[in-house]
Amino acid sequence: MARSKKISSSPSSDPAELPEVTVSDDGEVRHLHLGTPWIQGSMRVKEPFEIELEYVQRMMAWLLFVEPASVAERHAMQLGLGAGAITKFCHKKLRMCSTAIELNPQVLAVCRSWFKLPPDGPTLRVVLADAAQEVRNPMWHGTVDALAVDLYDHNAAAPVLDSAEFYADCRALLSDDGAMTVNLFGRAASYGESLEKMATVFGEDALWTFKPTREGNTVVLAQRTPTHPKRAELQVRAEAIQARWDLPAAKWMRVFKPVAG
Repeated sequence: MARSKKISSSPSSDPAELPEVTVSDDGEVRHLHLGTPWIQGSMRVKEPFEIELEYVQRMMAWLLFVEPASVAERHAMQLGLGAGAITKFCHKKLRMCSTAIELNPQVLAVCRSWFKLPPDGPTLRVVLADAAQEVRNPMWHGTVDALAVDLYDHNAAAPVLDSAEFYADCRALLSDDGAMTVNLFGRAASYGESLEKMATVFGEDALWTFKPTREGNTVVLAQRTPTHPKRAELQVRAEAIQARWDLPAAKWMRVFKPVAG
């Protein structure tokens, strides 16, 4: 982790339950922290609506499975706001209806103050709630086309929610051709166990996975309805994604594969 200077500190509304939210800045990239040096999200200051971190870019791999022309008509949901990178990208760059579920009100306040998160509006909303409870809200069922799950506490040791029951609740949110992407990271996390839980819910043939990033983040994608596109089809789609939205999708094809393949 690069050395950075602290520029903001916001005490949580309930210190016994929620960690202090802080922001650091090295002049080019701004980082969000939850009371520790662990980076919980980042933003390039001069490009606030691009996605800075490699693993977060990979969370957009669901784009490989949909027609680009249909993207703006879809609904994206992020569980765990972090620095808001996914929500901002989906809202500003992809022009999607975008929802984020965040437990800590200070994270939302810092995202609005320091990370250029736009205010709520007709196509953007942040719900302050416990994701474990909110994903069971019937109003969301079958409405989410792209679900991003990135839920970590201040220690970043393992996913906060990582049970088969939780993944079943996530699956219920998805539209027929929707997909979930999950960030698996942490010294107490078990990639194999998490993958097995997802396979129990989605089926192994619905799962795709990236190789870990240099930092150790492994992104897994689960489709509501499994499809089996040919490699050549995905390559064409990846090149279109890269040209249209400036994501490094062509590189994904070297490190992204079906679990059952």
